[in-house]
Amino acid sequence: MAEAVPQHLALPSGLLELCALLGPARDSLRGPEQVAQRKGVKSLSSLEPEVLSVFVPPFVSKEDGAAAGVNCATLGKPRRRSFRKKRERPKAEPWRGLPGGPRRPDPEDVSVPNGVDLLALPQLCFPGGVCVASEPKEDCVHFLVLTDVCGNRTYGDEYCFYNGKTHWEVSGPSGGTAGCFVPFAVCVVSRFPYYNALKDCLSCLLTHLKFCKDFEVDNHIKDFAAKLSLIPSPPPGPLHLIFNMKPLQIVFPSRADPESPLIDLDLHLPLLCFSPEKVLQILTCLLTEQRVVFFSSSWALLTLVAECFMVYLHPLQWQHTFVPILSGQMLDFLMAPTSFLMGCHLDHFEEVSKEADGLILINIDSGSIAHLSKEDAAVPDIPLLAAQTFVQRVQTLQLYHELDLAHLCASTDLNEDRASRRAWQQGLNHQIQQITVHLLVSIFRDVKNHLNYEHRVFNSEEFLKTRAPGDQAFYKQVLDTYMFHAFLKARLSRRMDAFAQMDLHTQSEEDRINGTLLSPRRPTIEKMASRKSSPLHAADRRMVVSMPNLQDIVVLELPPRNSSLRKMHTSDCGSSHAGDTATPAGAPAWTAGWEGAAFVCKALLTVCSPPLPPSVLCVAPKSTHTFKIPEVHFPLVGQCVQAFHADCAAQLTKVMGSLPPESSALLAGYLYLRGLVRLTQGQLLGALLDFQSLYKTDVRIFPADLVQRTVESLSGPERAQAERTPELRRLMSEVMDKPADAPKADDRVKHFELPRTHMQLDDFVKRVQESGIVKDTGTIHRLFAALTVGHEKQIDPETFKDFYNCWKEAEAEAQDVSLPLSVIEHLDKNECVYKLSSSVKTNRGVGKIAMTQKRLFLLTEGRPGYVEISTFRNIAVSSPSLPLSLPLQEVRSTTVAFLLLRIPTLKVKMVSKKEVFEANLKNECDLWHLMVKEMCAGKRLADEHKDPQYVQQALTHVLLMDAVVGALQSPGAVYAASKLSYFDKMKNEMPLAVPKTTSETLKHKINPSAGETTPRGVDVLLYTPGSGLSPLGGFFLNSLRADAGEDPFQHFGLLPSSGHLDPAEKIEDAHPKLWCALDEGKVIVFDASSWTVHQHCFKVGTSKLNCMVMAEQSQVWVGSEDSVIYIINIHSMSCNKQLTDHRSSVTGLVVQDGAQAPREVYSCSMDGTVLAWNVSTLRVTSRFQLPSCGLSSIRLHNDRLWCCTGTSIMLVTTNGFVRQELKINENFTEISTSFLGFQLIPEQEQLWAACAGYGDLYIWSLRDLAQPPQRIHLPECSEVNCMIRVKKQIWVGGTGLSQGRSKGKIYVIDTERKTVEKELVAHADTVKTLCSAEDRYVLSGSGREEGKIAIWKVE
Repeated sequence: MAEAVPQHLALPSGLLELCALLGPARDSLRGPEQVAQRKGVKSLSSLEPEVLSVFVPPFVSKEDGAAAGVNCATLGKPRRRSFRKKRERPKAEPWRGLPGGPRRPDPEDVSVPNGVDLLALPQLCFPGGVCVASEPKEDCVHFLVLTDVCGNRTYGDEYCFYNGKTHWEVSGPSGGTAGCFVPFAVCVVSRFPYYNALKDCLSCLLTHLKFCKDFEVDNHIKDFAAKLSLIPSPPPGPLHLIFNMKPLQIVFPSRADPESPLIDLDLHLPLLCFSPEKVLQILTCLLTEQRVVFFSSSWALLTLVAECFMVYLHPLQWQHTFVPILSGQMLDFLMAPTSFLMGCHLDHFEEVSKEADGLILINIDSGSIAHLSKEDAAVPDIPLLAAQTFVQRVQTLQLYHELDLAHLCASTDLNEDRASRRAWQQGLNHQIQQITVHLLVSIFRDVKNHLNYEHRVFNSEEFLKTRAPGDQAFYKQVLDTYMFHAFLKARLSRRMDAFAQMDLHTQSEEDRINGTLLSPRRPTIEKMASRKSSPLHAADRRMVVSMPNLQDIVVLELPPRNSSLRKMHTSDCGSSHAGDTATPAGAPAWTAGWEGAAFVCKALLTVCSPPLPPSVLCVAPKSTHTFKIPEVHFPLVGQCVQAFHADCAAQLTKVMGSLPPESSALLAGYLYLRGLVRLTQGQLLGALLDFQSLYKTDVRIFPADLVQRTVESLSGPERAQAERTPELRRLMSEVMDKPADAPKADDRVKHFELPRTHMQLDDFVKRVQESGIVKDTGTIHRLFAALTVGHEKQIDPETFKDFYNCWKEAEAEAQDVSLPLSVIEHLDKNECVYKLSSSVKTNRGVGKIAMTQKRLFLLTEGRPGYVEISTFRNIAVSSPSLPLSLPLQEVRSTTVAFLLLRIPTLKVKMVSKKEVFEANLKNECDLWHLMVKEMCAGKRLADEHKDPQYVQQALTHVLLMDAVVGALQSPGAVYAASKLSYFDKMKNEMPLAVPKTTSETLKHKINPSAGETTPRGVDVLLYTPGSGLSPLGGFFLNSLRADAGEDPFQHFGLLPSSGHLDPAEKIEDAHPKLWCALDEGKVIVFDASSWTVHQHCFKVGTSKLNCMVMAEQSQVWVGSEDSVIYIINIHSMSCNKQLTDHRSSVTGLVVQDGAQAPREVYSCSMDGTVLAWNVSTLRVTSRFQLPSCGLSSIRLHNDRLWCCTGTSIMLVTTNGFVRQELKINENFTEISTSFLGFQLIPEQEQLWAACAGYGDLYIWSLRDLAQPPQRIHLPECSEVNCMIRVKKQIWVGGTGLSQGRSKGKIYVIDTERKTVEKELVAHADTVKTLCSAEDRYVLSGSGREEGKIAIWKVE
């Protein structure tokens, strides 16, 4: 027999916390006076309910005795006993049919779980009181939510029934008799909101209780509770549990994932009770944290509807009091001054409406809402476009299951019919969740643009300025709520919850591109064109300082929007038959102010509302699986419980053995359940082995606290045995070595405030980053120098305030720029107007000079027109054959004589035109001169280095110059702004032309550190191919555009390559991806077909990452310095699996070639350990230890492993037998060195290797490693870091000299001729990593000084 579970090992409880029988006390029905009153009365007077019996797990019978002893403690908890009110002897008790008695239970009889208040339970189970009836009444059910002082909730399903098998006779001195029906309630309390499942369980129980004898009631309830207590709660994931309660099969669903709520109710109930507009109105009340009270004549609907709205808010969470059912004695709770959500019976509506003030009264029965307030205050509306989109999508839902059944035959199987209904409800629930989450994303999507993640700052004032005037009131109230504060914490922590996932999936291509840009955001021409077609554009423009009108705007006058929650007469809502009188019949009150604008909003949906892709709305819910829990046999003694657990473990083992390899999420659920079952059996080591496997399979549901307590409870022999098992030894170290009192990360949210004291450089850097203006530390240093020219090196609060206001005013003006359609058609859709001059005279007419990231153009006055000045590429700077060191003489600031005045004039000469553009910019001339030169320099660098980030950074410099001049307002302001002319000065001070070979081979650069305060080194790169797409395909079209004279970057990120999927056919892993590992365990994923960010930075541990490999189509394995292999799911972009068998830094990963099944991955670590992994089971199939440490990389060829250590390169079998060894000291006897890396050329039987301290490559013949190597010298190479083979070439990355400066260099070597074919100047910092994209491109990553990735064409 299994060992006993240690008593101090508290296991997770099952579904049941307690089960209680409630009803009236016997004394309340005794006496002739009561009997006389009841004769002829159909409904008798209300009685006081009380708890009659309580049943608390575990339910192991005392009679078990020596057969099982203490070993049968079912859940390892201290033994509890149920209690019931003790009855007096039957002969003296004529009311023996009524359970209960006058005596209180002894204190030691029962231990009630925390959070369950037995004193309040009777009032909640009988919120309307106990009424004894003379006629039978219908049984009913309702639901409870119990909240303790810490805010933890428990949930109750309560079934009220009338004992109606026979009538009870009430005898008194008068001798009269009367028949009556006495109500009783069975209440099941659980930590989980299984509303439907527990309702079904109680329905099964009541089929027995209705017709059993009174003395059998307790035994039936106890057996029922015992069954539920043995059912574990399913872990998050696709695994649901089924239990046979006879006659029904009960399904206990699981959470979809740890971040999702458990949903076991019908989410469409509110949509049946309220119009979509009313649903939005209620959501507004909750988002603004009002004092909300639901009313209904159905107690059940109160809880179910309130819980549905809690799910609608997810992932936002209601932070206040939540009591969906109040009895008549609890109405004083409604006087609480704080926010709450409560529920009352409709009978109390009039009483509440007269006594309370400031409440939102919601009548579920009539679908109406009233706002009780003495002040003329209204709850604001949800933003217009988000609301209209929500209404439109809700109207497409199919809310009636009967319509889907109309064409089907009637089912003759009850459980089959229930399963069909359950599947339909699951699909509908999923659709509703998608719609409500998208509503929240539509409302709060732009919040992320005003967050500073490094300093955890939210700039609420600037966020409010970006909201439409009609939406300001809503956002002002929401931003002050506890709910929104918790939402900000989650966003700043980059939590990948339902909101973040929906935001990512519905992100526009423009937003994806903006994620890779450094410059401040401005509305694109495409967005400007969409606003032009919107009649509501003028209404939605922000009330800020605007630029001079560029054209006349016809504003469409809209009907005013009525307050959604106006002051109402309570009679409008008090009756379940009362309708809204403020709107026409059949129209919801909330739509009164919308009907006049309906035609406008419908037209706007396709233009202004962020579209919800069909793939989001039409995605079916994730497939689920069920596990049927074995039958429970009675009597419930220890032997039976042990037999149940043994049967359960056996069935789990059987099912796990038949799982396909790709069902890892399902396997995780089974491992979790079997681990719990083994713990209840006392098999602690077996349970730990299951949890170790679970840790590899899905770390999200790994019960770390439970495993730690299990390890602590191991006996001496058990611990010794665990220490001898490698898997358990590592698991024990993982859970026990973590500090118990680890400091909690500071998750506070700060709101941006202007400084009040003088700032030194460090404080200024922090303030500017918090403001969201600039994040790059180097740029902020230059800004500091500009603002302190001629002053002490500190900045006073007034100067900072002036600069901040100038920046924000310019930002606001740019948002309000409105170009005529005749101008828009000349511009690219991704261009933005960053700077607009005042009206000036030019040699091409009078107008305003506009600057975009690509060109200068003149916006002529009078009839607005477009006059091209020049693109920055075409502004003449020097002969293309000359170095960049020549000054920009063709962009000049001069003066023109006019009468006796000298007017400052800007002159711009173009390459393709003889005519010089002249503009009399007057006071703006010097500033525009600086800005145009900086943009030209940035564009020149972008073309030379194939890096559009130079243009983006030049734009940032230009906008900072403008803000500095506006803030200083002094004669030296332009000189101060010149401190920000970084690229123009760099061009003159460091005239480093990009070598021709480098320029021809280099195709593009991207910056994975965009948006960071400082660059981060690129440690590892991995390219994974997609399906149906050509990798890096956009380059072909961009190259054609460049040859035709167009800007290849204007379409950057927006051009499909051949084979692109239609958006409607898009699947998550269709595009090729580039995986980029930065320092501190950070990974960024790029869409390799457009170079937009596919997945923003997420953490994979906290240590440096050393290697990555694609193990199969859905997995990327990452080896880390912390000795862990992290497994990333490509589809979900989540890291839920970890392999912890290595003991030191994981340095290499290699995948078995070919189509062998099961596939294997080999990993190596610095201590010389090599492990072989089965990809399907994630188990180690073999392991061996090399005789030397310092193992840095491995290669697999012909089922043999080549292993590189610092002192040797060895050929070993997959079992660890060394077949050949190349020792470093036998070839380099004079200088101490070590191997850095190697490559195999099998067709030439060669091994190529690089050594530390040498700028050469060495080639050994595989036929005889003892022969001296052939040496290939790498010109001006000082260090080799990495090398890869691509076709018939070896690409070597390292550090070398270029024009006298240390640079990151790449050497391309022909393997046949053994000559250096190309010498590429790749990066400003050393080349740390290389990877190949299907042998067509090579990607290189640089160190932290530059932190960029370069893409090179393979010849």
